[in-house]
Amino acid sequence: MNNIRNFCIIAHIDHGKSTLADRMLELTGTIEKRKMKEQVLDKMDLERERGITIKLAPVTMNYKDYTFNLIDTPGHVDFSYEVSRSLAAVEGAILLVDSTQGIQAQTLANLYLAIEQNLTIIPVVNKIDLPAADVPKTKKEIIKLLGCKEEEIISASGKTGLGVNDILDAVIKYIPAPKGEPEKLERALIFDSNYDEYRGVVAYVRVVDGEIKKGDKINLIATAAKSEAIDVGIFKPDYFSKESLKSGEIGYIITGFRDVSECRVGDTVILQKDIDKVEALQGYIEAKPMVFAGIFPKEGDEFQLLREGVSRLKLNDSALVYEPEQSQALGLGFRCGFLGLLHLEIFQERLRREYNLDLIVTVPSVSYRVTKTSGEEIVVSSPQMLPEPNEITKINEPWVKMDIVTPKDYIGSIMTFAQEKRGVYKNTEYLEEMRAVLHYEMPMSAILTDFYDKLKSISSGYASINYEFIDYRETDVVRLDIMVAEDIVEALSTIVYRDEAFRRGKEVVNVLKDTLPKQMFVVKLQAAIGSKVIAAERISAMRKDVTAKLYGGDVSRKRKLLEKQKKGKKKMMSMGKGSVDIPSDTFVKILKR
Repeated sequence: MNNIRNFCIIAHIDHGKSTLADRMLELTGTIEKRKMKEQVLDKMDLERERGITIKLAPVTMNYKDYTFNLIDTPGHVDFSYEVSRSLAAVEGAILLVDSTQGIQAQTLANLYLAIEQNLTIIPVVNKIDLPAADVPKTKKEIIKLLGCKEEEIISASGKTGLGVNDILDAVIKYIPAPKGEPEKLERALIFDSNYDEYRGVVAYVRVVDGEIKKGDKINLIATAAKSEAIDVGIFKPDYFSKESLKSGEIGYIITGFRDVSECRVGDTVILQKDIDKVEALQGYIEAKPMVFAGIFPKEGDEFQLLREGVSRLKLNDSALVYEPEQSQALGLGFRCGFLGLLHLEIFQERLRREYNLDLIVTVPSVSYRVTKTSGEEIVVSSPQMLPEPNEITKINEPWVKMDIVTPKDYIGSIMTFAQEKRGVYKNTEYLEEMRAVLHYEMPMSAILTDFYDKLKSISSGYASINYEFIDYRETDVVRLDIMVAEDIVEALSTIVYRDEAFRRGKEVVNVLKDTLPKQMFVVKLQAAIGSKVIAAERISAMRKDVTAKLYGGDVSRKRKLLEKQKKGKKKMMSMGKGSVDIPSDTFVKILKR
């Protein structure tokens, strides 16, 4: 156990975690040169295309006489639950900071997560080979943040491999060997799970005590599920089978389960013979979805395929929550809960690619806690679930604690913007003379649609954010219904602040007016709260030029045709209102505002 080192790499998005992991794999000879490619640990096409890590990825390497277990983690705020799970399975973390950008919001957030777990931090300044690199300034920021000495900070380049040896030596020197009792009864913590079509559920584990062997009869404490360790092994980075996993090691157990819910992240694996003798390890707080959206197939006959796709993706995404939903306008679909907007975007992109589905996604919303006049408290995650106003005593919405890291020059405009978004200012912290962290509390709904894009444009791309849920607070919101040709379009209903309802309603009817095709009849577009219409527009009827085929002759011929057309229009109007098909790109435009 003394020659094992477990660690992970933490950083802000795009600071070079996966590239540094590539160099480590190359240097330790874990992967042959001919099989080497960029972002080896990012298995999904989406991860490689976007240059972001979505799923944590463990790998075992040998260096000098030591065994290194590395977990590469995501950097985006939506996937911070993946980071917190990785941190609980290791003893140390490499804190990576891009020398061209300095400390960013997720650098801080991930660092605080690591400090909470009492991990040893090794600070590294990355990308020192770039012309724009400012190593002294970045080191100053790290010293101010960690209170470490300058000589403790390693300068490296994940691209060229410069300084990677120094990082590996520092891992041996500073990160402690894993604690655990090899002689004690077997216990292992599940930090991730994966569904393999041929093998069933594969549990990614950190063995804390004892030794789990191939063929052992296993039991999961929380779910009480029983099975057999069909195979055990380590990641090289593909599955590499071994006879057993010893105390302190990180590896996988092929459990034989067919349902991922039996093998929950944070559960403790023990042997069946020790059921009453062993206590469970401290698990994780379950990730709670914050953003909800309805996902529907464009073609009704693709619902079965959508159901299959959603249930498959759920197998490898423990944070996803979904339930069936039926909409008058969109038919059958699912109401899904996500950790944030990137999570939603990645999910729908995977459905489109892997299952070739054409989707309609409704406007994302947060979940509200509604106290009814009867005293009952319900959780409302879609506008259709909101009770009538006379049945509501109060509505509470989720609030988040937000950190915005920005250069000093943009503080004024960012503060104005945050105020517009109902942010409550807390304080400002300076990382160094030119950069500051603004601390705010604001409603989760304020950051749902265009917050990040607008913040980036205000700060010329320099600002970065991190947020975490704090609590629910009382609010004054109403359901805004959009009617097209006097029919309510459920998919466009939203829950909005009462004082913003008119602006939002006007915005939506204007988008509809510009994007909906003309019909043979006048189309009314209305935004309403209950029975009160607060904004309206109309699309005039399409006029066919019935006189186009005429040339010469008496004017009465022309008049006769126009009269005939007028009668036809009248007859059409007397039939009642027509139905309007709303194209999916209109939904997208309203979604993106």
